[in-house]
Order: sequence, then C-alpha cells, then structure tokens
Amino acid sequence: MSSPGKDPDVSPLDWSGLFADRIGGKNFGCGNAVYKFERIKRAKESARKEHPDVSLIDMGIGEGDWSADPCVVETLCREAGLAENRRYADNGIPEFRAAAAQYMDRVFDVPDLDPESEILPGIGSKSLLAQLPACFINPGDILLATVPSYPVAGSWTRYLGGDVHALPLLAENRFLPDLERIPAKVLRRAKMLYINYPNNPTGAVANPEFFSRVVDFARKQRIMVVHDAAYAALTYGGNKPLSFLSVPGARDVGVEVHSLSKSFNMTGWRMSFVCGNSAAIAACAAVKDNTDAGQFRAVQKAAVTALGHPEITEKTAEKYSRRFDLLVPALRSVGFEAEKPAGSFYCYVRAPSAAAGVEQFQTAEKAAEFILSHALVSTVPWDEAGAWLRFSVTFEAGTPDEEIRIVDDMKARLAALGLVFGKHAQEEEA
Repeated sequence: MSSPGKDPDVSPLDWSGLFADRIGGKNFGCGNAVYKFERIKRAKESARKEHPDVSLIDMGIGEGDWSADPCVVETLCREAGLAENRRYADNGIPEFRAAAAQYMDRVFDVPDLDPESEILPGIGSKSLLAQLPACFINPGDILLATVPSYPVAGSWTRYLGGDVHALPLLAENRFLPDLERIPAKVLRRAKMLYINYPNNPTGAVANPEFFSRVVDFARKQRIMVVHDAAYAALTYGGNKPLSFLSVPGARDVGVEVHSLSKSFNMTGWRMSFVCGNSAAIAACAAVKDNTDAGQFRAVQKAAVTALGHPEITEKTAEKYSRRFDLLVPALRSVGFEAEKPAGSFYCYVRAPSAAAGVEQFQTAEKAAEFILSHALVSTVPWDEAGAWLRFSVTFEAGTPDEEIRIVDDMKARLAALGLVFGKHAQEEEA
C-alpha cells in the first residue's frame, strides 16, 4: 500500500534542480559540511555516551543560565490570554517602542529617539540582522564584517549575491577592526559595515574614540553601519554600557540592534529592536512587512516590563563578573593567557598547540575536540583570526558554592591534560 499523498506510478521528483544556488543548488544536502555549532552539539553527545559516569562541563553555552525575572513572566501570564493581544502586531506596539526609547536614554544616554521613526521591534536580533542586508545589498555589493563574529549578516549578504570582506580582530589591535587597511577596490563596492561590541567571541569593548572613527569612516565612504549591541549592557570593571548612537553623528550613518536575550535572560522569548537612522529604520520596516507579522503582543508587553527594570541586567552582570573572577585564574593556572573581559560573558583565549603525548593541534577546533573528548569540557573554537577558544561563564550553577566546585573541577581536568602552548601549524604557515 502506498503512502498517503504519493502516487506509486509516478517517479519521485528530482529536487536537485530546484534548490537555490545560495544554499548549494543541485549539491544541497550532498556534501559533508556541517554547521560548526551542530558539530559541537554532536561531539558533546558523543562524549557523554563514551563517558556516561562523568559529567560534562559546558563552557561553550552562548545563552544565560537564569530564567526571565518573575516580574517579566508575570506580565506575560497576565497578558497572554487577553483578547486584545491576539491580533497581529506587525511592526510593533507603541508601548514597546516607547519603552525601548526610554531604555536607550536611561541606560545608554541616548536621548530623544523617536519611537515611531527611529525604533523598530524585531523577533530576536537574528531576524533583524538577516533583514538589514536586504535593505542595502545588491548583487556585487560588499559587507565589511569583523571576524570572528556572529555570521547572520554575512550569510544573508551572500544569499543576496553580495560579498563579505573580513576584518580580522587581532589582540594587538585590542580586537578592533583596522579600517585603514581596507583596500580601495573593496571600499568602492562596500555598502555596509557590521561591528559588534561588547564583542562575541572576544569580550572586547569599544570606546567613544573608536566609534567616532567609525562615524567618520562611514560618512567618508558612504557606508551604512550596523552595530550589533546584543551584549551592550553586560559590562564589568567600571566600564559603563556604551551605545554607538551616543557618539555625535552616529544616527546619520548607522543603526544599532539590541536584544533582550542576553541582558534580560530572555533568549527563547525572541524580542529585540533596531534603532537609529530613520531612513534605514523605514527600509527595514518595509522588508519586515514582507517577512513577518510581528512578535506576539503579550511578549512585547512583558518586554516593556523588562526594559523598565535595568537592575535585572545589573544583577546578571554581577553574577557573570563573580564567575569570571573564578574562571580567569583557573585558566591561567593551566597555561592559558586569560584576562577578565570588559564585556559580554565570554573569555577568549589562545588555544593550546598540543597536549602531553599528543602531536600538535592543527587548529583550535582540533584542540577543542581533544579537550572535550579527554576532559569532557566543552568550549567553542575559532580559527578565523588565529587559533582561539571561547569559554563562557553561563554554565549551569545554582549557587556561588556550586560555581566554585564546577570551576575547580574544570581546572583539575584541564591540568591533567598537560596542555602545551605555542604557535599552531596554520599560524607558522602564515
């Protein structure tokens, strides 16, 4: 008996000629390439199966370990069943736009943002970073993007027929891009500049002087700036949260994308906003009109509650700071050149080049695989600008005492590996 909806007398459709070239065309699904974070997920599952009696210490998680604050959850529960919230939200409810404007003023000293023309809600910052290239990139245009970085804007630039010019983030330049070294032939085709501070994965923060240089650069080259500010409010060591839009002239050349995921422990809620240049906001709204129908109104109203309580973020940052004060010395004790970052929840360290009795690791990814399989400590490797590992302080721990226990356990496991630090093969070839 044939399956419902299938005609046994008709040959299956050859899908290979239907897939778009942007996802591989006729070769889609035929290759062995696997998205990096999917490879890490599979490797963690494999390590758990091979060592069922040893707990995995996950230092690679890119989302908070707390749930949303009770006051935010209460608002969602109250609003979710109201008939008035069942309707499409389109490009955002007025209450959320107003709350976002007040938040930018209160936390980042960016006053007078017009809720109607300079703020646009999004279903998570990922969706906004996918929609913005559609506003500016034509086939042959270039996106200037820092590497390593969150890849979405670059992926969509390529989908649209554009190209991505990588701006390496190097330790010797405090993990800031060198805008002066971009070739003239690249600048002639460049339409957008993507930056992200506090930075994922390096943890670096920008300062007003750098943002001012970005404004001057963008004005001179007629380039739209997209600042991904997902971690903007998570800062440490006396570093005050800094917005690109707080710099004179920034609203003339760019927009800034904010997320409630990291700052308010609302990752799965998918709530964000983009603010800044009114023409760019209008363009994004036009694209968004043809992409989604807006986030559930009850979620937006819960987000209003969150934005009105920045002390939630301050409490979260205190926890991460405390954990960094444990993690950094632990990493140093086993040979890593670790420093407490000024922002985000990531510690970015040079990957070991070898381990006791092991030949040289060719890449950071190979080092991360070894550490995971032999010590059951999961990290995220980056090889785009040298061989580095990202450790996150969002590991699961219910109390400060448990944080100490987990970090001490991690330190002991790493120490047992006999890690060796030096140049990797790829760096020696370069």
